[in-house]
Amino acid sequence: MEVIPTGSALGAEVSGIDICKPLSAAEVDFVRTAWHQNLVIFIREQPMTVEQHMAFTKNFGELELSGNSLFKKNFSGEKLGNVDGVTPPQISIVSNIKIDGRPIGSLGNAEAVWHSDSSLVECPPAGGFLHSREIPPEGGATHFLNMYLALETMPAALRTAIEGRNILHPASHSSDQKPRKGFENVTDFSQVPGMEHPAICTHPGTGRKALYLGRRLWSRFPDMPIDESEDLLNTVWGHTTQEKFTYKHEWGVGDLVVWDNRCAMHRRDSFDANARRLMHRTQIKGHRPHA
Repeated sequence: MEVIPTGSALGAEVSGIDICKPLSAAEVDFVRTAWHQNLVIFIREQPMTVEQHMAFTKNFGELELSGNSLFKKNFSGEKLGNVDGVTPPQISIVSNIKIDGRPIGSLGNAEAVWHSDSSLVECPPAGGFLHSREIPPEGGATHFLNMYLALETMPAALRTAIEGRNILHPASHSSDQKPRKGFENVTDFSQVPGMEHPAICTHPGTGRKALYLGRRLWSRFPDMPIDESEDLLNTVWGHTTQEKFTYKHEWGVGDLVVWDNRCAMHRRDSFDANARRLMHRTQIKGHRPHA
């Protein structure tokens, strides 16, 4: 087995391992160490079934519900499950494919902005495991952001301004900035429900401090007037999303990409609506973020 860093601010390829088969304890430890050290790891050409995908994920924690199911459970009271009604609620289908005019998954083909998965709930997922099954000929790359480095290089005055503060992570929009069901007509974002988390969190596995921003749209510092909160968040995001803190993953069919949701944000490039993209994602349960 080998770990090959990308040379960017985060990310590494793990090679020499077949994750479609049961892993030994030594292999699990190897992958976990690479993951914690690099924040994002990827393993190429893994023709995984849904069952193998879920089995691999379970090596690193308890399976969490999909993002859509977490939203339904916490905010809407809808029946849990995926759009297709077939895959288990622990599998997120990320796709623009439609059958008989009906989407089989979520997020379509539009750009997905910087976000941390399901930061709107009390205990967001600790990590995401995204497997590519079909990819478009162009576009659809996924970018990752090192939130350790973003914090460690932050100007002292800016860090002081957010130290000890919580950010409210709203339940109103998905990562493609579309309103979730029930929030289509809401205009006053100060009234939107969500969850408060510290702006600076301690990673439970590494002990390092990281920024924890969730996503930008309608988030706020609840202890500040809206206009002051907007100004401060704009400054924080302007620093955080510099390209020098990022890694861009160009997908191949069968890639499995694993990221640490507690210290790495991600976003997706748009792609041609007429091209097909099909991804399956699992995630593992986390704990409530703490300073």
